[in-house]
Amino acid sequence: MSWRLGVIGSPIAHSLSPRLHEAGMALAGVTGTSTRIEVADGDLARVAELLAGPYDALSVTMPLKTQVLELCDELDETARRVSAVNSLLVRDGRVEGANTDGAGFVDALSGEFGFLVAGRSAVVIGAGGAARSIVDALALGGASRVDVLGRTAASVRALVGAYDVAHEGVSGDEPADLVVNTTPVTGRVVSATLATRPGAVAVDITYEPRVSPWLRQYEESGCRVANGLAMLAYQAARQLSWWFEVPIDGAALLGAIR
Repeated sequence: MSWRLGVIGSPIAHSLSPRLHEAGMALAGVTGTSTRIEVADGDLARVAELLAGPYDALSVTMPLKTQVLELCDELDETARRVSAVNSLLVRDGRVEGANTDGAGFVDALSGEFGFLVAGRSAVVIGAGGAARSIVDALALGGASRVDVLGRTAASVRALVGAYDVAHEGVSGDEPADLVVNTTPVTGRVVSATLATRPGAVAVDITYEPRVSPWLRQYEESGCRVANGLAMLAYQAARQLSWWFEVPIDGAALLGAIR
């Protein structure tokens, strides 16, 4: 079988997914192609058309992650919990949807820093789709507390209400082990660095610029820091492992895009 892979969303020209797909196919020992496909907000007819013939599997980026839910015949447990899909697979004529974003984020913390989330405290800035996936993975990974900051109180309350360990706002002066920025305009929610413990990790899930002003603040305060490239690579490793049914190494994929 020669795999026909793609990544959909808008804008899509900047996407690194084809490079990750190609590296993953080489690691898995399979052949195929991967392309970027511009799909406008709300154009589910176009996505259905792609899945009906030209493509075997698709990576899904914004703004389509929540929208493609209705095209799926089956969803994995994570996609159901966070109400978002980043991976589509056509199998036996049925469309399966999964979400590997949060698990990929946790894998990246472990792979890049040896950072295990169990028993750790975290602050997540933002309450959108990326934040939902990350809070979900931190909660399931055994984080002791996850504080969520966001511009829209209703969105924050809806997110934290789904997890016993999640809370609205920062908990007093207790320093965090992990700080994650998921907002596209960095520093708008929190302009000053939050208190962190020695050895803490700060992650800005954007990757352009490679070191954002927000991330630089934490680097200068002594934190270990990362942009979103590692999360992108490690979530792709889980995605590709699911598609090909072959283990894929996230660190190797990260090397392909650094």
